[in-house]
Amino acid sequence: MKFTAILTATTILATPLAAQELSVVGSWSSLPLHKQYEAPFWTETLPAASNGEISVSLTTHNQMNLGVGDVFRLLGQGVYDVGMTVADYAVADAPELEGLDVPLLALTAEEARAMVDAARPMVEDIFNDRFNSHVLAIAPYPPQVVFCNAPVTELSDLEGLKVRASGRMTAQFLEALGAEGINVSFGEVPGALQNGVVDCAVTGAGSGYSAGWWEVSTHLLPIPLGGWDSVVTAMNLDRWNSLDSETQSLIESQIETEFEDPAWATAQDALVNDIACLTGNGECPSGEARDMTLVEVSDADFERAREVLVNTVLPDWAERAGDEWAQRWNASVGETVGVTIPGVN
Repeated sequence: MKFTAILTATTILATPLAAQELSVVGSWSSLPLHKQYEAPFWTETLPAASNGEISVSLTTHNQMNLGVGDVFRLLGQGVYDVGMTVADYAVADAPELEGLDVPLLALTAEEARAMVDAARPMVEDIFNDRFNSHVLAIAPYPPQVVFCNAPVTELSDLEGLKVRASGRMTAQFLEALGAEGINVSFGEVPGALQNGVVDCAVTGAGSGYSAGWWEVSTHLLPIPLGGWDSVVTAMNLDRWNSLDSETQSLIESQIETEFEDPAWATAQDALVNDIACLTGNGECPSGEARDMTLVEVSDADFERAREVLVNTVLPDWAERAGDEWAQRWNASVGETVGVTIPGVN
């Protein structure tokens, strides 16, 4: 893979590139996706592949104190050239984007990438139309699991609890299960768990480990109620169209092989390692293992969750997004995962 990427870059660079300086806003600076993949790609890999013709000024949305819902809005306005954040953060402006990352349909990284690949033509159209942007990559956070500062033994124990959701569809899913979906920003979750503002919270296992959620949580329910929280990387469309074809080809080939592919390749092992780090069940390669109680997810839990998803959550999304998007979802993502939204004409 590395040799192919170098060969591709060398071939592209047979014609010298026009010098470009890109302003890039990454996702959460404290999390592994940014530290291990985003930052090295933009500050080292891409400039090197361009023989120094592409230079990058990199920051992150939290370092800029941006509201997470503003990242793609400002990108579309040309405030910066490239933006990266969780797609679910943008659904207030684009409810159809919720169809990218549906809970419980992908239990492995391989299944999740197949879903993303199927959804990508939809996502590209959404970003063109809603955010004046060109999609460069879609990479995963680990599956969004449930941290609880309360004793839980099965999915039904969430009924009556206050749960911080990781996105709009997840919040509706939790409410359909009888929980109360609470909107709390990622950085405020530890205090909310500690002070009883929420009983549980949904995020990636690795994100929760890095952010210290284990300090204020006792139980871990490893069911992907929040999907894989896909992170979209996009470039302002006017800026993209201003680049020559050689530069566009270089960026697209490099971001696929040196950022997107590696992030997906490590996603499954990352989940196993992160659960080990949180619970002490196995070796923790990231640091000191913690001692959260790992709750086993039963077949009955999965069956109930899937029933709620197919019969309640997805039809509700189809109504918000509209028939055209629901039909496209059924013909792409739905066909890939074997799920059809009922009642879509």
